[in-house]
Amino acid sequence: MNTQIENAYALAKERYGELGIDVENALAAFRQIPVSMHCWQGDDVVGFEQGAGSLSGGIQTTGNYPGKARSATELRQDLDFAMGLIPGAKRLNLHAIYLEADKPIARDQIQPEHFRGWVGWAKTNQVGLDFNPTCFSHPQSEDGFTLSHQDDKIRQFWIDHCKACRHISAYFGESLGTASVMNIWVPDGMKDLPVDRLSPRRRLMESLDEIIAEKIDERYHLDAVESKLFGVGLESYTVGSNEFYLGYAASRDIVLCLDAGHFHPTEVISDKISAASLYVRRMLLHVSRPVRWDSDHVVLLDDETQAIAHEIVRNGLLDRVHIGLDFFDASINRVAAWAIGTRNMKKALLKALLEPTEQLRQMETSGDYTGRLAMMEEAKSLPWQAVWDYACAIEGVPVSSYWLNDVRQYELQILEQRG
Repeated sequence: MNTQIENAYALAKERYGELGIDVENALAAFRQIPVSMHCWQGDDVVGFEQGAGSLSGGIQTTGNYPGKARSATELRQDLDFAMGLIPGAKRLNLHAIYLEADKPIARDQIQPEHFRGWVGWAKTNQVGLDFNPTCFSHPQSEDGFTLSHQDDKIRQFWIDHCKACRHISAYFGESLGTASVMNIWVPDGMKDLPVDRLSPRRRLMESLDEIIAEKIDERYHLDAVESKLFGVGLESYTVGSNEFYLGYAASRDIVLCLDAGHFHPTEVISDKISAASLYVRRMLLHVSRPVRWDSDHVVLLDDETQAIAHEIVRNGLLDRVHIGLDFFDASINRVAAWAIGTRNMKKALLKALLEPTEQLRQMETSGDYTGRLAMMEEAKSLPWQAVWDYACAIEGVPVSSYWLNDVRQYELQILEQRG
């Protein structure tokens, strides 16, 4: 290991020790916190269904950077490389459209066998898998409704798709020994003002009840539901609103998913974590960066990302909150996007673990708000970067921005050859 990195780490340990922080314990905890990387950054949310078309359902990907993955094999190759740039525990979040099959498979007919390649890859790489039904970019979702559709046959198609996905999710959990979090998000809504807002929500509730009726061991599978404010072409009404899903998750004792881009521009999910934790046992986060609402930009080490990490760590919620990412930028190197976003989420978690939280809590309890503010600001300048560099070095991950050199070589040797 580089002597400068070791020396800087030793000095950081000493500085943090003065504040009563055990850096080695923080580092050990950091290395065990998994972040679920999203497969859809690698191919612009197209998937590998035969005859896959363009995105629909309020989702858009912009940009045409060369090197997009065109098959599951290429996507796994890119993921292998990206994960080698990121320290600590990792998972992979798959959508149903990333199946592997020799012939077209209807979405309500997908089976665990169509994901054996992913399970084999996960075993080799010692990562867990999470899952999502794909209720968009399909002929039977083109009018803006799926699980809340007034047509019984169309609604049943999507119910059966979600049921099939639950079995695949459980297969992941059983095969890998770690529960798969299966997140249900549907684009259901209307472009203009509806007259009846209640009936679609009642149908959505009934559809979800049918989907989760079969009990599956939580050791293998967890159900999650995700709200959204609106989607492109669905601006005036979203069936699955925040109020709907918070009530549903709490009343059905399932996982609530909070997506950083799915709320009003003045709302942040960091403030919702502690509130929701009082009513739901588990939460799933989709950490993203909304530049103009739900634009799904690459995650930065910005105030909100740090606030999310602080809320989880300060409140002792690491065992109740599943951290996933959700962005898709096709204007830059897609592998670099994974590395930038995931490393930033990891940095935020490490910084949160190194915060002098107990001192801050004591100041707050005693009413010393001056000291609290001063200490919170001073903590931003503590030498967490030295601990981060050490965390990367001990796992053989590139330190600082040196990972970018590796990405440049990968782009030249692999991505540019894809045309």
